Amino acid sequence: MADETPLASITPARAAEELKKVSAAFKAGELNKHEYEHKFSRMVSELRDRRISGTRAEILAALEPLRVAGIVTPAEWDRFVSQLGLA
Repeated sequence: MADETPLASITPARAAEELKKVSAAFKAGELNKHEYEHKFSRMVSELRDRRISGTRAEILAALEPLRVAGIVTPAEWDRFVSQLGLA
């Protein structure tokens, strides 16, 4: 049986960038609703698997500018932070 090396954790800035990319692609019409749902769910799943490094406060500090600037919708924000257990 091969050794399973844990995946490296993701920085809070990288998590924010991933959320921003998925949101922007949907808003630009690059993804239809089904593709968006799939990518969003997969992104959250991968972030859970790899874990986001840092404290809850550090993670939310990296994500907060996206919400404040309106880069992500309130629904995306709520969904993202709740599915990652940050709410």
